[in-house]
Amino acid sequence: MPDHVSGRIDLARLQETLDGPWAKVRNAHRDHLDERFLPVYGETGDQARERITRLLHELPVELGIASAFPTEYGGGGDVGGSIVATEMLAQVDLSLMVKAGVQWGLFGGAVAALGTARHHDAYLRDIIAGDIFGCFAMTETGHGSDVQQLRTTCTYDPRTETFDLHTPHEAARKDYIGNAARDGRMAVVFAQLITNGRRHGVHAWLVPIRDGQGNPVPGVTIGDAGAKAGLLGVDNGRLSFDHVRVPRDMLLDRYGQVAEDGTYSSPIENDSRRFFTMLGTLVRGRVSVGGAASAATKSALTIAVRYGDIRRQFGTPDADREVLLNDYLAHQRKLLPALATTYALHFAQTELVVALDEVQGGDGPVDEHRQRELESRAAGLKAAQTWHATRTIQMCREACGGAGYLAENRLPSLKADTDVFTTFEGDNTVLLQLVAKGLLTGYRDEFGSLDGWGRASFVAEQVREMVLERTAARSLIERLIGAVPGRDEEVAVTDRGWQLKVFEDRERHLLDSAVRRLRNGAASKKDRPFDIFNDVQDHVLAVAAAHVDRVTLEAFVAGIEDVADPAVRALLDRVCDLYALSVIEADKGWFLEHGRLTPARSKAITGVVNGLLKELRPHMRTLVDGFAIPDSWLHCAILREEPGRQETMAAHDAAGDPQAVPA
Repeated sequence: MPDHVSGRIDLARLQETLDGPWAKVRNAHRDHLDERFLPVYGETGDQARERITRLLHELPVELGIASAFPTEYGGGGDVGGSIVATEMLAQVDLSLMVKAGVQWGLFGGAVAALGTARHHDAYLRDIIAGDIFGCFAMTETGHGSDVQQLRTTCTYDPRTETFDLHTPHEAARKDYIGNAARDGRMAVVFAQLITNGRRHGVHAWLVPIRDGQGNPVPGVTIGDAGAKAGLLGVDNGRLSFDHVRVPRDMLLDRYGQVAEDGTYSSPIENDSRRFFTMLGTLVRGRVSVGGAASAATKSALTIAVRYGDIRRQFGTPDADREVLLNDYLAHQRKLLPALATTYALHFAQTELVVALDEVQGGDGPVDEHRQRELESRAAGLKAAQTWHATRTIQMCREACGGAGYLAENRLPSLKADTDVFTTFEGDNTVLLQLVAKGLLTGYRDEFGSLDGWGRASFVAEQVREMVLERTAARSLIERLIGAVPGRDEEVAVTDRGWQLKVFEDRERHLLDSAVRRLRNGAASKKDRPFDIFNDVQDHVLAVAAAHVDRVTLEAFVAGIEDVADPAVRALLDRVCDLYALSVIEADKGWFLEHGRLTPARSKAITGVVNGLLKELRPHMRTLVDGFAIPDSWLHCAILREEPGRQETMAAHDAAGDPQAVPA
């Protein structure tokens, strides 16, 4: 068991740990983004759009928002830095973050990843400078997550050496497209490529949608997506194409080329594999969304924790003053497990960004296996982070009572702006299915259709080998698990190896049983692959969720291992205990049903969790202060009159709490 946390925590050391490899990027944002960039409460949609567009042009170059682009075009060649920059923008204004993400992440990122030198030379400098505003036109009204089945067509005509881009019916209209309603001048449009009478799957074209005066070009119909719950500063719109002529060289042809005579060629022969390779290059957007959701969650928790340290409610017979909200166990039960999960996801995100930077930041060929692993990890973490944001921000709103419902206290806008994160850049349920499919198939080359679900050739041993792959601290994790004695009852529930073993065992059991059910289905429904999968869909989603929990815990453990400061390390150890045991406690039903916990041990876990809450209570403020969110960025009225830290802690001491040591 780790030592109990005692004494003062050096906040600078905690911040240093959380800031991670791109601390300079984080500090640049803290230094350069002042009140001008904060949300304006109560503004209209038109006012918000005008303000966000103006601010996008005023973002300091030092922030590195567009740093992922190659240096020869004005970028910084820093993929990881661009993701961290997105996280920091999310703590200032989520509309500004999304608008920047559309411009430089989705639109510009697609041109960089899917285009070739002629596209880069012609457009990247202007995209980076914000002189060409663009859109990422993938989603259709009738096909959101099922990108492979998009209905928009782009048919090559060798007589004119142009493509005919067409929206065949209303369900094929491009919808929810950021930058489309107002500012976009060009769009990366995804459509089915047809040449010489044959389809070659979804590809992307760079298409002008407005002329120099801002009017739609002939054949392009542009509409506004209408009023939204949040993100008022983002001009989401709709695009339709009526036989629009697109020059042959506007095909972003890194992965598929069309010759003058219409001959199609590609370095990847298989249509399905080519499609997923193309989408894999765009994984940065998914990683950014997950990181932004976590950033917003940190803001909400900071507001709720700080408010809970000044707001008093109800008295006790032996005290003259009412009780601070944060001193109630029920309040601690709300905030501290959510805070522990936020810490765990922070370390998982850091590990993911490092992996993304390594895989996509170099000049050499991309390791296909690592790319697949990266895509799976990004999908799973994005789902976990955005669902956690939705739950936690709502909980923080409730924890602040009526004050939390007022716009001036930031929480309503955080809630409204992040709500869509669970469905854009991939619907979370679909993303978890992608995670599970990667585990079940062992990253086979054919992973584009449902056929693979129903094959009877799954081998449990091969699947297990994939499950145990780890990208960080593999030897540490194996050593901790290997040190656990044989009988669980003899091991403290705060033993790190036992926690890791429990998470791993749950994932392995769920995966093996899912494989067995799929095999049984393949034997009895061999001609109905959809039914084979659909009958076990709930089980498959549970596999993916357990996998994400495991990799998150492992990332947290690996992150703590790198902490040099003993006091910070002790604090993080206890936060990690709370994360692990909270996950186990929340899934007690499964652990009891499958004999992984006895009733007595299950009850003991609840007792230990409550003990951890009391131990961490004096450190709640320290834990949120470690996020180093500038006070002005919180933009919260109830904190403007917040008493000084020492005054708050002195009052806490006076209430008789022996653990009220400034942390």
